[in-house]
Amino acid sequence: MSRPIDPQAAIEAMWRTAPLLAKAKAERVYLERYRDSLKAILMKASGKSSSAAQEVEAYADKTYIDHLGALRTAVEEEELLKWRMVASEAAIDVWRSTEASNRAIDRGAK
Repeated sequence: MSRPIDPQAAIEAMWRTAPLLAKAKAERVYLERYRDSLKAILMKASGKSSSAAQEVEAYADKTYIDHLGALRTAVEEEELLKWRMVASEAAIDVWRSTEASNRAIDRGAK
């Protein structure tokens, strides 16, 4: 990076990202848990007698497939926010190291 790192901006970015990341994670976890309930609902509604046939019907149902698409979107959003948070943390770490190096250079120059 050619511009100086602004640790305050990185902290503010983390502060803005935190609630979004929390919401994204909650959505992903909910969708993962609901997937089992949805499968059971669809299996029950299938009208098939064997559990294997019910499962096939449930997995092929458009509602289940749409749910998987929503889960994919939720995971993508959570990962994006997580990596933004990691990038902000890394910027602060780089700034901290740079500042420590600058202090060491200043002590050596005296």
